[in-house]
Amino acid sequence: MEKNKNEKNVLGTALQVAGTDPVTGFYRNGFCSTGDDDAGVHVIAAVITEEFLDYSKSMGNDLITPFPQYDFPGLKPGDTWCLCAKRWKQAYNAGVAPSVILEATHEKALEFATLQELKNTKNS
Repeated sequence: MEKNKNEKNVLGTALQVAGTDPVTGFYRNGFCSTGDDDAGVHVIAAVITEEFLDYSKSMGNDLITPFPQYDFPGLKPGDTWCLCAKRWKQAYNAGVAPSVILEATHEKALEFATLQELKNTKNS
């Protein structure tokens, strides 16, 4: 699936590529696109940290171990990945949210976090 040409980021401009090494996104197209079949709402483009990986694993979501059957390579610090909005917000509230790439974060993220919260962890 390609990105919908009308998709916007949290800044109101065209959604940008989040990551291609590894290829991220619910649809594995490099974009934090979403749709009705994306129950986890994978819309927040984040630069992964070890602290977040440890936190996510402690919450029952192991993002470190590869799962080839789901086209999931396993993540390491520095990777860019489209995170579930609820998990990112949970990590934000716990003080361990990874930084966000606003231009690549889908506008649907604003249903879960404020622009200010997303900017507070902005990757510069």
